[in-house]
Amino acid sequence: MNNKNIDTVYKILTKHVEDYNVPVVDLIEIQTEDPFKVLIATILSARTKDEVTAQVCKRLFAVVKNLNDFNKLSNKELEDLIYPVGFYKTKAKHLKELPKVIKDEFNEIIPKTIDELIKLPGVGRKTANLVVSVAFKKQGLCVDTHVHKIMNRLGYVKTKTPFETEMELRNKLPKKYWMQTNRLFVAFGQNLCRPVSPFCSKCPIRKYCPRIGVVKSR
Repeated sequence: MNNKNIDTVYKILTKHVEDYNVPVVDLIEIQTEDPFKVLIATILSARTKDEVTAQVCKRLFAVVKNLNDFNKLSNKELEDLIYPVGFYKTKAKHLKELPKVIKDEFNEIIPKTIDELIKLPGVGRKTANLVVSVAFKKQGLCVDTHVHKIMNRLGYVKTKTPFETEMELRNKLPKKYWMQTNRLFVAFGQNLCRPVSPFCSKCPIRKYCPRIGVVKSR
C-alpha cells in the first residue's frame, strides 16, 4: 500500500469511527486535561478492556488526586482499588513506586518525552507514546496489537512485532497521522477489524486491503 492509499484509508476511518466509543485514555484527557491522570489511566489500561479501565479510573481518582496520594495507600488498598485490571498486583506495585521516581528523577513533574517516560515503573514504549500524544499533544506514535495487526493486514508494513511496526511507521507513515493512529485503529480493531474473524463484509476500506494473514472473516 502506498501513501496515496493510506491517505484515503485514514480519511475513511476518521469518518467511520465517529460513532464508536472514544478509547478510555482519550476520554480521561478530554474530561480532565491532566497529564498525571492520563499517565495512570494508560498504565492501568494495558491488557485490560476499556470499560474495566474506565470503571477503575473513576474509583481510583476519587481517592487519588495527585502523585503523593499514592503514598497514603498500602499496597493492599491500592490493589483493591484497581482490581480487576489485568496484572493488578504488578500495576499496584508500579504505582506505589511512581512518586519517588518522579520526585527523584524529574522534580515531581510528569516527563514529556518518550525516552524519559520509559524510565518510569510500568511504562513501556506503547504507554510512553500514548502519554506523549494524548497528554502533551506531541508527535507520539503508539502501536498496540490493533495497530500492528491492521497495518500488516493492509500490507503497509511487513513486521513481526509492535516494536518493529512502530519503527517502520516512524520511517514511512506521514507525521500528520501519528497522533491519531492509535485512536483510529484501536476503535476500528475493537469493533470491526477484529484480531480473529474480522467483519470484512462490512469493512469501509475493504477495496484497499489485501487482507494479508486473514484466514477467516465474516
